[in-house]
Amino acid sequence: MNEPIKKIAVIGDGAWGTTLAVLLGKKNFPVNLWGPFPKYVQRVSRNRYNSKFLPGIRIPASVTLEERLDRCIAEVDLIIFAVPSKFTPAILKKIKATKINLKDKAFLSVTKGIDTTNLMRMSQIIENELGKIPLAVLSGPTIAIEVAKGIPSTAVIASPNSKLAKRIQAVINCETFRIYTNTDIIGVELGGSIKNIIALACGVCDGLGFGTNTKAAILTRGLTEMARLGKILGARNSTFAGLSGLGDLATTCFSPQSRNRTVEEQLGKGKSLKEIMEKMESVAEGVETVKAVYKLAQKHKLSMPITTEIYNILYNRKTPAKAVADLMTRKVKAE
Repeated sequence: MNEPIKKIAVIGDGAWGTTLAVLLGKKNFPVNLWGPFPKYVQRVSRNRYNSKFLPGIRIPASVTLEERLDRCIAEVDLIIFAVPSKFTPAILKKIKATKINLKDKAFLSVTKGIDTTNLMRMSQIIENELGKIPLAVLSGPTIAIEVAKGIPSTAVIASPNSKLAKRIQAVINCETFRIYTNTDIIGVELGGSIKNIIALACGVCDGLGFGTNTKAAILTRGLTEMARLGKILGARNSTFAGLSGLGDLATTCFSPQSRNRTVEEQLGKGKSLKEIMEKMESVAEGVETVKAVYKLAQKHKLSMPITTEIYNILYNRKTPAKAVADLMTRKVKAE
């Protein structure tokens, strides 16, 4: 496991998976990129553009589009897992079914979310399905198209195994994408997941026509909720002030390209969740994650009012205006 990483597989041809494949391909790594729909994979392979998820970005020749999962991961040193959390268990089962030995490969999850049934983080789901493998996660303030265009960006790789994190850091880090390391995998995953819920709340503010004051309040109090749950689950408080916490939260809440913020903005304007989701190509992770975080708050008897109100808007048909009113008229207290 100390040998240099020479060849890479990316599982998932969405915006983020394709971005990482392009970035590593430009660094002259041979990269296999797998997608779940063979006809679309063939089209991208011919055209060298992923027009559905990453329009305008040419895929370099060093990236090979793969239809077969076993062929994609067989002869590589690093597997990057970039599948939406909703589909993670199914794809992990397919990886396991290949019977390829993963213990001599580095495995990096860039998926954000929490399982809504067992309330597990993505790294826990991966280990539950694939066993103890060399595992790390990547998270941070990363809008895919900006990273793909070479706009200066940062992220953090977390693993209890600091040597593994540094090994992967050396592969991904470049002059436009600066990578840090962290050993707090719990905090990094929670930050990357919960920020999507707070982004939904900021979208409500935009949809209702509120201003910067409101959004700043949501972001700040949302960070408090994030740290509150993190403390109970074993994360370090300092992690939430870093790239995967405050950094990712700010990017997702303020960027007009954030899928999560866009969903609630449309809800705030009166559209239904079903109507919004039917028109989206990419997955808004917060829509599913809020179910898990709401359950975790109930389980641990934690006060997470923003999460609760977003859950009520999405799943209990509460109007955004009423949700905001209820947040503002809660019992006053010290900060």
